[in-house]
Amino acid sequence: MAFLFGRNKQKSSADMARLARELIPKIDGGPGQQKQTEELVKLLAQMKLVLQGTHESESSPEQVSQLVMGIIQEEVLLALARVIQKLPFESRKDVQVIFSYVFRFKPLNAPETVDPLALSFVINHRPEVVTTICRGYDRKESALPCGTVLREILKHEAITSIILYDEPNLNVGGGGGGSGGVGGGVGAGGMSKGRVLPTINPSIPQTGEGVFWRFFHWIENGTFEVNADAFTTFRDLLTKHKSLLSNYLYINFDLFFDKYNSILVQSESYVTKRQSIKLLGEILLDRSNYEVMMAYVDRGSNLKLCMNLLKDERKMVQYEGFHVFKIFVANPHKSPDVQRILVNNRDKLARFLQGFLDDRTDDEQFIDEKNFLLKQIRLMPSPTFPSASVSASASGLSNSGSSSTAVASPLSPTGSSSGTAFSTAGGAGAGEGRMEDAGDDGETAEVKVGRGSIPSIIEPDMSTGGGYR
Repeated sequence: MAFLFGRNKQKSSADMARLARELIPKIDGGPGQQKQTEELVKLLAQMKLVLQGTHESESSPEQVSQLVMGIIQEEVLLALARVIQKLPFESRKDVQVIFSYVFRFKPLNAPETVDPLALSFVINHRPEVVTTICRGYDRKESALPCGTVLREILKHEAITSIILYDEPNLNVGGGGGGSGGVGGGVGAGGMSKGRVLPTINPSIPQTGEGVFWRFFHWIENGTFEVNADAFTTFRDLLTKHKSLLSNYLYINFDLFFDKYNSILVQSESYVTKRQSIKLLGEILLDRSNYEVMMAYVDRGSNLKLCMNLLKDERKMVQYEGFHVFKIFVANPHKSPDVQRILVNNRDKLARFLQGFLDDRTDDEQFIDEKNFLLKQIRLMPSPTFPSASVSASASGLSNSGSSSTAVASPLSPTGSSSGTAFSTAGGAGAGEGRMEDAGDDGETAEVKVGRGSIPSIIEPDMSTGGGYR
C-alpha cells in the first residue's frame, strides 16, 4: 500500500490532519492549485484508509484515535465542508467517509451514553460545521455527500436543534480563537457561524433566514437528484425528534406552513407535491403534534387547499390530499370558517366522495374512511347560503351544531386514488360549484400504512393521564 502515497507514507496520523489543514486553503485558486489539489486528494485517500482499514488489514485503534484528535484540533471538518464541492468526484466520496467515521468515533472503553468526540466538539464549540454541511445543497457537486453525512448526524437531537435555530447576522457571543473557541456570531461573508445550544431560546419565533428555511429552496429548485436528497433530509429534520419539532412548529406555525403550503404542497413538481402532501398528513396525525394539527385544521384556507387537492388530475395527489382533508371533516371542534365551507359544499362533497377512488375495491381501510367522511358530511345541516355578513352563530353554524357530533370510526390510511373533481369557494354561493370529470392517468403506487387514527388523535383518552398540553 505504501507506493500509493509516495513521500507521505512516513507521516503520522496527527501529521496527516495538520497537512490537510495546510493544503485545503491552497486548492482555492492561486499558483500551483492543481498540484496542491492532487496532493490533497492523495492525502484524503490515505486518511480514509487509516480510519476504515483495508481488505487485508484492519484499522489500528491507536492510529484512528490520533487521526480523529488531529482532525478535531486542526479543525479539518469545517475546512473540508467549505471546499468539498471543489474536489474530484472520488475525493468527495472519501470526504463523506471521513466525516462519517470521525462523527462516530469514541475512545475505547468510553461509556455508551457519551457522545462521540468530534460530534461533542461540533455541538459545543463549532456548530458552524453543521450549517456549512447543510449549505452543501447549494451546489450539486456537494449535495449528495453532504446530505448523507447530515442524515447520519441528525440522529442526535442537538444537531437538529443547531439546524432549526440557526439565524444569520446574530451576534450570539462566544468565539475565542483556536480549537477551543465557542461558535457564535457571524462568519465571513455574513454567514452564520452557528448557535451553540446554551444560546438557543426555543420560545422566540424564527425570522425565516436561517439554514433550515433554505430547504424549501433546495427542494423546489435545482436538479432532481438534489431536490430528492434535500427532501429526504428535510423529512428527517421534521420527524426524528418529535417533542423538539412539536414545539418548533407551534412557535413558528405561520411562517412554516405559509412556506410549506405555497412552495411544497403547490409545487409544479409531481414528486415534490405528492411527497409533501404525504409528509403533511403524517405530521398532522402524529400525536405529539396535536396542537399543531388543531391550529392547521382551524383555518378555512387550509381546507380549501385540501379540497383542491382532491380534484387534482393525478390520482396519487388526490389520495394523499384525502388523508389531510379527512382531518378537517373528522374534527368535532370545527372553526366557524371551516364549518361554513363544509356546510356550503355539503351536497357537492357527498356526491363527489360517493365515487371518489372507487377503483379501490380491495382497500377496506380506505373504504371505511370514505364512508365515515360521507356519514359526517351528511350529518351537516343543509346549506342556506347566507350573506357574507351573517355570522356563523346566526346561520346555525356554531361548533355545537350537528356537524360536531363525534362518530366513532377506524380512520387510518392506506390506498390510491382517482375520481371526479369539484370547485371550492368559501362564502355565499359556495355550493354552486361546477362538476366535471378529472383525468385518469392510470397511476398506481404502493402506499405504506402508518398514519395515525383520527379518533384517537382528535379525542384522546384523558382517563389515562396522557392528555395533551
